[in-house]
Order: sequence, then C-alpha cells, then structure tokens
Amino acid sequence: MIEMKENKEIFVRLERCMGCRSCEMACAIEHSSSKSLFGSISEKPVPVRLLYVEKAEGRNVPMICRHCEDAPCVAVCRTGALVQNSLSGVVERIEENCMGCWMCAMICPYGVVGRKTEVRMAVKCDRCKDRDIPACVQACPTGALVYATQREFMEMMRKEAATRIAREAGALARA
Repeated sequence: MIEMKENKEIFVRLERCMGCRSCEMACAIEHSSSKSLFGSISEKPVPVRLLYVEKAEGRNVPMICRHCEDAPCVAVCRTGALVQNSLSGVVERIEENCMGCWMCAMICPYGVVGRKTEVRMAVKCDRCKDRDIPACVQACPTGALVYATQREFMEMMRKEAATRIAREAGALARA
C-alpha cells in the first residue's frame, strides 16, 4: 500500500493571538525585495502583507489564504495566473499571467487575495515557498500560527488537552 505524503498547512489558534501583528510585518518583509525591515520601508512599491489580523467579536483573528481544496480563485482566473499545485495543494501565482482583473480578489471567501495596484497584480499567500517555515509562523511570539500536518496539529492539541485535564484533576484531588 502506498502512503500519501500529508502536506503541511498553517493552523490558527485563536485563543493565543494577542493582535501584535508580528505575522503581518514578517510577511511583508519576506515578500519585499530587500528582505529586511529597514530596506523594505523605503521600497517602491511598498511591500504588501499577505495575511491580515482582524478584530471580530472581541477576538484577534489572523486571516490567511486557506489554499482551498476546490479553490474558487483558481476556478475564476481566466488567464491561468492562479494554479493549484497538485502535490502540495498550495494555490500558486504565475506572476506573468496576471492581468490585474481582480476576479480572484472578488471571489475569495476569506478576503485575503490582495492587490498590488502599482503593477496591476493580484497577490496572495504562497506559504513562503523558499522557506522551511513560513515567515508569519516563525514571527508569531505566542504560537497562534502553527505550521504542521493535520495529523501533527491534532496530536499537539490532544496532548495539550490531556495535560490541561490532568492538571485540573490534580487540583481537584488536592482540594
């Protein structure tokens, strides 16, 4: 039996996000020409972030491309600028094919396809394809963003829940 390789994704742990926006800054810097904070400040066009921390219902919510299995942005792209990698599942952008029609931005259910208006081009998360760990995940000081396979993430969550339950049971037993 051939076992399929499980791909990594970026998981969001809402209870840990404190809204510091370190992820947004790291994303913009990673996608800048200089790849440095000081260099990116003076770049034209200004580097854009590809994820957004939004405030909703009193919580901070990191919004990032989910690389949907049946991605509507890929389906609506009439120039082939957005394609889904069949191995990784990542929705990738072919820069030279983008004509800046913004159909992908209009149809994205998460509102995370951005616009580089200076060059009429759609931009979106590429999971930092040149890095082992996406910049946003690496920059998150609280671990609100986790880069893992679904199996790894579920295992981590189970272990944390088990530890919490054991602590609570121990506290009750001592009381």
